Amino acid sequence: MSWQRLASWILKRRAILLSAWFILTTIMAYFASHVQLSYDFIKSIPLNDPKYQQYLAFKKQFGEDGNLMVVGYQTDHFFQEPFFRDYQHLVYRIQQMPHVEDVLSIPTALNLEKNDSLHRLQPVPIFPSDSLNQNALDSLKQIFLSLPFYKGLLYNPETHSYLMAIHINKDVLNSSKRTKVIYPIQQLADSFGQKHQINTYLSGIPYIRTVITQKLSHELKIFLISSVLLTACILWVFFRSFSAVWMSMVVVLTGVIWSLATIVLLGYKLTILTGLIPPLIVVIGIPNCVYFLNKYHSEFTLHHHKTRALVRMVQRMGIVTLFTNLTAAIGFGVFFFTRSAILKEFGIVAGINILLLFVISLIFLPSVLSYLPAPREKHVNYLDNRLLNWILKRLEILVFQYRPLVYAGTVVVLVVAVMGILRLKSVGYILDDVPHHDRLYTDLKFFERNFKGVMPLEILINTHHPKGVMSLDLMNRIHEFSQYIAAQPDFARPLSYVDGIEFARQAYYHGDSLSYAVPNQFDLVFLAPYLRFNPADSVSGNGFSRLLHSFVDSSQQIARLSVNMKDVGTQRLPVLLHQLQQKASSLFPASQYTLTYTGSSVVFLEGSRYIINGLTDSILLAFVLILACMFYLFRSWQVVAIAFVPNIIPLAFTAGVMGWLGVPLKPSTVLVFSIALGIAIDVTIRFLVNFKQEMQLVHFQMSEAVKRTIHDTGISIVYTGLILFAGFMIFGFSAFGGTQALGLLTSLTLILAMISNLTILPAMLLWLEKSLKRKARHQQLWPTIDEEKDIPLKALGLDRLEKGDGRTHPMSVKSPRKP
Repeated sequence: MSWQRLASWILKRRAILLSAWFILTTIMAYFASHVQLSYDFIKSIPLNDPKYQQYLAFKKQFGEDGNLMVVGYQTDHFFQEPFFRDYQHLVYRIQQMPHVEDVLSIPTALNLEKNDSLHRLQPVPIFPSDSLNQNALDSLKQIFLSLPFYKGLLYNPETHSYLMAIHINKDVLNSSKRTKVIYPIQQLADSFGQKHQINTYLSGIPYIRTVITQKLSHELKIFLISSVLLTACILWVFFRSFSAVWMSMVVVLTGVIWSLATIVLLGYKLTILTGLIPPLIVVIGIPNCVYFLNKYHSEFTLHHHKTRALVRMVQRMGIVTLFTNLTAAIGFGVFFFTRSAILKEFGIVAGINILLLFVISLIFLPSVLSYLPAPREKHVNYLDNRLLNWILKRLEILVFQYRPLVYAGTVVVLVVAVMGILRLKSVGYILDDVPHHDRLYTDLKFFERNFKGVMPLEILINTHHPKGVMSLDLMNRIHEFSQYIAAQPDFARPLSYVDGIEFARQAYYHGDSLSYAVPNQFDLVFLAPYLRFNPADSVSGNGFSRLLHSFVDSSQQIARLSVNMKDVGTQRLPVLLHQLQQKASSLFPASQYTLTYTGSSVVFLEGSRYIINGLTDSILLAFVLILACMFYLFRSWQVVAIAFVPNIIPLAFTAGVMGWLGVPLKPSTVLVFSIALGIAIDVTIRFLVNFKQEMQLVHFQMSEAVKRTIHDTGISIVYTGLILFAGFMIFGFSAFGGTQALGLLTSLTLILAMISNLTILPAMLLWLEKSLKRKARHQQLWPTIDEEKDIPLKALGLDRLEKGDGRTHPMSVKSPRKP
């Protein structure tokens, strides 16, 4: 089917198509209303990845490691009666909150007392009452400070810092109910700090995930509204037409609704990446409307027939818009072929909905325009914008008279860009995109300074023998390994069952702090009856059995070392793990033991690696697929080659700027290149297609065709370039560094792509003038987009529509000036 006949089909069935659009959008709106936020922290890593499988096995054996929220205070008055009483009350109120499973703090700290009659170590509270006087509190304080088990875990004596660890139900943390737990805890902790005029510090994986997710959700709503309002204002400035504005807004809002519905229909949730799709749809959808409306207006000014203008709008912009949307969809859709689940979801949802945007634009705009009155003179005055024509004239002079200067400038830009690219580094942090003045960041640094961090690292030691963990030799090896880890500046003191046994030895010898050590062979003879594992105690949460249940598997074959660490980033973490592995290899022979390093920190590192590698691979795949589309469209390797040059230069320049400014390669910044490539190549396609059409009109006079293309297509290119620039700049006002980088870097890339497509591309066309002119004359250039001969409206069945289209008198609209 030709594009003219497709236009006829749309116009003759406009009422049915608009009704179908309304019904489908209503259905989609229903599904979109059920979209949910994702609270999954590890969707960036493939489900079949070995490290992820190890993490799942760890959680199955020992439970969740990322469900610990910490509250910290720094004060010299902690053990003064008024402060301590209020702190006890705070702990009690948090304990009573729904979905809080346990609170480990100084008021809830336990001591072990030797019960000779039962041959058991009985856990007893150190601070049994909240009505203690100062003398009793001072006495109990000395008992608490004599227990090395809690030093560095709940308090730091050098800095007078104190920590409360709150275990939250893991199922709640993976649902929207998490905010009803996290924020009430924050309010209680902040109120306590305000009452005693000290700072409250909050951190931990649950807290960080919740705050970041809520902030991003709030920001994305603001960005969506802002992008709609901003693009509406720019459209009004350009077209001076309320109808052009509301039609464009309806198109992009339809795209937004359909994109949210697609997320629901595919069984996905709104993640940090898929949450970007609605505002991206607004920004990407507007150029479709601008190009369609611009072609409609320019055609109408030539012959003043509305129906003929609509048919030619579809005829001449249909295939161009199809391929521009296709290349943009490829830029996003290639993420589906990565191994990262979060990228797959982003790629398939974005790719599908960018193609749907084309369908919506193609059906909605001609149908609605056919019902509206013909354009008035003020609606098409932008075609004769003096300032814009002056700018385009300067670009024409630059291309024709100073072409060597264009080439020289391009070479200089590339040299500077390459020098910057060589300075690029790839690094990511868990709080990578959070500003350093934000509470999330400053509170995390408090815990890193005073407790060496709160990021979980889990080390599993498999003895391959049931009850193998009770070997005295293994206990000494774990003790030495723990001391090595604790001595490192980036790791806190590990916690294992050996610490519990050392605690038990101290209790057996009546609380003597010098007895806090690994038992010897002589001690074990007497300690053995007190260390028996009772499964019933692990269920009830009492006694030494609970410690064994938390750090030893049920067969007593696997021992767990739980370590808190700093947010060291993706570059330093592998180095630190390698150092631990080297030390472990000297303590735990591979013939006897198998060590596994897992936990949220390791999974985060692996996920970041997958995202960055996936994005890099997807860019290369996008290049290949877009190249194939370009070759199918233009059937000339020369044209394809020169089409890529003005798009590679902006990408290289942006990468160079990142290198010079010290912006690292991370998921949010690598995403820029694939997005920008998919969008920027649209401009090139439109320029080349318009150039081909002009070549036929001027009988293959290359110079004249280039001039006309710069002026005719330049208007739309500049307008859409400004819209895209402004639309992505909105993201630059984000509170998160990643979103800021996405907005600022994408805006920079797209504005450079606009300039390069209006300077470097026409300059290279003139450089290939003889070759392209010869191919064009022999119909070897662009055979797939060859001009259709105009079909009479009567033959298309649109003669009746033509009679009632309210055609304007030829003198009422001025034709735009030709360059």
